[in-house]
Amino acid sequence: MRLLFIGPPGAGKGTQAERICRRYEIVHISTGDMFREAIAAGTPLGREADEYIRRGDLVPDDVVTGMVMQRLAQDDCAAGWLLDGYPRTPAQAASLDRALADSGQTIDKVLLLEVPDEVLVERITGRRVDPATGQVYHVKHRPPPPDVAGRVVQRADDTEATFRARLKKYRAETESVLPFYESRGLLSRIDGNAAPKQVAAAIFEALG
Repeated sequence: MRLLFIGPPGAGKGTQAERICRRYEIVHISTGDMFREAIAAGTPLGREADEYIRRGDLVPDDVVTGMVMQRLAQDDCAAGWLLDGYPRTPAQAASLDRALADSGQTIDKVLLLEVPDEVLVERITGRRVDPATGQVYHVKHRPPPPDVAGRVVQRADDTEATFRARLKKYRAETESVLPFYESRGLLSRIDGNAAPKQVAAAIFEALG
């Protein structure tokens, strides 16, 4: 099974990706992690991407797609994969589509987790991290215990202003890929504003 996972920051993709990959025995590929690992490992495409980044330029879509395809060609992806974080634009979607076709692969389903903006803002701005353990809490949904509450902190990118900027970029850019997949009958919209088990059930139903 080959899947794409799309959703705004704070939608719960990490939680659901773990459930999906465990159930279908496929590999979760976070393209952000993959990108950093390729650069750190000094692969040819990683070095090329790093040169663009050091100049302050955007990494061309064909370079990023090349890195993605190298990862998908590894042995652990033979049984399937869940690609999270790419593509982010229609041009990237078209680039990935061509590369997959050239490799004889197709996407089985594109999952979109939908959550209202105000719910996302509450989820993210309420997060607190224990710097001593790295444990994540939430002021409303999972408050830290009394002996920890005094030392938890809010991460800089979890402030409302910073998060709304990230969310605006997602709405403007990443959501623009949806028509590309919807026109192909691949897109399944999932209500992410529910209990995690309910969200998982909806995803499993969409995947048949």
